[in-house]
Amino acid sequence: MESPLPQSWDRYLGAEFGAPYMQELRDTLAKDKREHRVIYPHSANWFRAFELTPLDQVKVVILGQDPYHGPDQAHGLCFSVQPGVKVPPSLKNIYKELSSDLGCTPVEHGHLERWARQGVLLLNTVLTVEAGQAASHRGRGWETFTDRAIATVSEACAPCVFLLWGSHARQKKALIDTRRHLVLESPHPSPLSAHRGFFGNHHFSQANAFLAEHGRPPVDWQLPDQP
Repeated sequence: MESPLPQSWDRYLGAEFGAPYMQELRDTLAKDKREHRVIYPHSANWFRAFELTPLDQVKVVILGQDPYHGPDQAHGLCFSVQPGVKVPPSLKNIYKELSSDLGCTPVEHGHLERWARQGVLLLNTVLTVEAGQAASHRGRGWETFTDRAIATVSEACAPCVFLLWGSHARQKKALIDTRRHLVLESPHPSPLSAHRGFFGNHHFSQANAFLAEHGRPPVDWQLPDQP
């Protein structure tokens, strides 16, 4: 399988596309397609996070789990939805923390490409899902690939900030060189857990302070009114 990644990432991860686990994953996804199963996001967006955020520009990594499994939501960036789609509850809570932490005005859309284009890698640990079936593609092989991507950022990038929200994301801390990078952990922004420590974590201001300390431009977290 030829690598679909842009050059900056392909140098480190391109060989993964010839690995047995990736071949098996491709075969499984092809079988799903033959059986007329609906997969989100569209295949053109499976690697969108890598396309929008070149490896040499990564400043912040936010880890999600699976893509949204409803129609027209997922487009390859964790927590983000396509224009015109209702803002999901977890993202609403992210906006609330941004408002409290940095004074950012919450917007009426959930399209986060502006962050990705500033060096925020919005990476799900699983890159596909079957429509209406949350977590349906876990354990198929995507985790092997995204673990390698996380480790690549740790190894190859200038000092970055990793935002690990929830137990699933926090398990990835072992992949990160904490001597070079800042790792910030908290509960997930889901309505089920946000009040247990996501609200008030000040991760966004801490991230920008760390970037400034290391001579890197901060992230402008304020999203435009229109996506």
